[in-house]
Amino acid sequence: MTATLHICRHCDSLITDPDDGVLVTHEHGNNGPGWDIYAHREHAHLVQPDPQLMHLLLRIRLAKAARST
Repeated sequence: MTATLHICRHCDSLITDPDDGVLVTHEHGNNGPGWDIYAHREHAHLVQPDPQLMHLLLRIRLAKAARST
């Protein structure tokens, strides 16, 4: 049986040691269950939220605030 390979979200390199990979988040998919996001143990605290997602959430909150006033 083959092991599942993961890519570090922070440095984009292959995580070769299964004990070194840390699950940092889960991204939902539009047409399916989505996927898990991994990082090297030493990079886990450096992983930031997706900037496009944060921009979209900010626009939604601003639009809701504008409608409520």
